[in-house]
Amino acid sequence: DIDAALTHIRAPRLDLTLAAVNHFGLRQLWVGVDRNDALQHLHAKVESALTRLGFPADERRYTPHVTLARLRDTSSMEVADYLSARPMVRSQPFAVSRFVLFSSRASTGGGPYVVEAAYPLAATLSSNAGTL
Repeated sequence: DIDAALTHIRAPRLDLTLAAVNHFGLRQLWVGVDRNDALQHLHAKVESALTRLGFPADERRYTPHVTLARLRDTSSMEVADYLSARPMVRSQPFAVSRFVLFSSRASTGGGPYVVEAAYPLAATLSSNAGTL
């Protein structure tokens, strides 16, 4: 059902820029994605499609990111020292031409993640294209 719902989403390709190393608690280091209206729009379409299938909306704030590391036995001082020693990270913008449905297999520390399906983003959207 999820695959079928995501297959119907129409959204344009987008560019992303990675910026700012950060952390979730003491367990995960990540680099964030610069604010991007096209990505926010795609996220809203995915969230809407899943809500229509009966999944509850995620109550956490949407924080697009790339996980850099999962940590174990790390103190808050070690995380703070690591982050303060790293200057602001900023990638060149890069093109995104698809979004992906992943599944996660039970394991220690998260993952492994398996690509279940990929959905292309349109080079352009025609004015009469049906969109979710």
